[in-house]
Amino acid sequence: MLQKKLKMGILRETKSPPDRRVAITPLQTKGILKKFPNIEIFIQTSELRCYRDEEYSNLGLSLTEDLGNCDILIGIKEVDIHSLLSGKTYLFFSHTAKKQIYNRSMLQEIIRKRITLLDYEYLTGRDGFRLVAFGRWAGIVGAYNGLRAWGKRFGTYELKPAHQCFDLKEMLSQLSVVKLPDIKILITGGGRVAGGAIETFTGLKLRQVSPEEFLNNTFNESVICRIDPWHYARRKDGGKFDINTFNHFIRFPEEYESTFYPYTKVTDIYIPCHFWDPESPVFMTKEDMRAEDFRMQVIADVSCDINGPVPSTIRASTIADPFYGYNPHTGKETDPFDKNSITVMAVDNLPGELPRDASKEFGKTLIDKVYPSLLIEDTEGIIERATIVKNGKLTERFVYLQDFLEGKE
Repeated sequence: MLQKKLKMGILRETKSPPDRRVAITPLQTKGILKKFPNIEIFIQTSELRCYRDEEYSNLGLSLTEDLGNCDILIGIKEVDIHSLLSGKTYLFFSHTAKKQIYNRSMLQEIIRKRITLLDYEYLTGRDGFRLVAFGRWAGIVGAYNGLRAWGKRFGTYELKPAHQCFDLKEMLSQLSVVKLPDIKILITGGGRVAGGAIETFTGLKLRQVSPEEFLNNTFNESVICRIDPWHYARRKDGGKFDINTFNHFIRFPEEYESTFYPYTKVTDIYIPCHFWDPESPVFMTKEDMRAEDFRMQVIADVSCDINGPVPSTIRASTIADPFYGYNPHTGKETDPFDKNSITVMAVDNLPGELPRDASKEFGKTLIDKVYPSLLIEDTEGIIERATIVKNGKLTERFVYLQDFLEGKE
């Protein structure tokens, strides 16, 4: 008896503003069908996707408007409530597990339609580390946008917006026109995001200096520095804080205080690429930003925590309109390049600016690290850990969302 094939559908993105990324590229789709012969794949038609419909159909892949016959539906961002199909298994970034109010109605609809919801953010290995993410691309584009902002603020050069570039190669080629004065550029964070930001600056061949040099020395060239939490925070009890005690900071962020203030006096371009817990100390206060010796002129906030650790991030900006100004003395938004204000970049979907490259890397990681568990057998619990809702019921790991789901908090 022949085993029934599992049908997988690739969703058209429905969130606004639109996202052009896709979970599986055309060539990867062909590879999946070869690697997992028990699978059939259907591509929902889309006029916005970075890979055109013809790029799939030219490879003999099935395009369709209706994915009702599929068992598993895979997208990138949240799915429009009216598009959700009852009884299906969905995999996308749902942004619900942290009780995001703006997606409560979507989660309620998922429950009502007895859907199974898997979330990329919670696909983790046994060590607890995430298996798939777009963080590297956020850092790459965020750093590029920081350089765009500097050039526009001072009128020294003009860079083509990343989303108008065909791919990463074209974007990086734009950097040949960048001419920087003797400024200091600071990156906070040590993960994929910060690594992506460093990648962008590599092409400029900037000298990378230590935190001590960055704080205390002057240079006859542009320099860049990346700092970790133990460089910008300390334990309130005076205990040791370094890479070996980092887990304590993750578990008890409220037991730390900021030591970031000296960096505000020497930094020209600041690129936050860190993860920030609301219980962690802020990087700077509004009062810090009003100080006479506050030096930052461009803040390209890749982390984009609204009203969080960096007071100038008062709202998210968009790919189409990435910059705004923040006047530290009034606390108000201003013209992006007002010399009395700080130029802020706070786009919250940066990987969407290089959708072809970001999609390709994301899809490869899914194929290597997730699809064997999703499509064959979940021997390591990868899928189980990422399942927020199963057949319309919150799983044990996410049952804490019940009061949120019912509107009680």
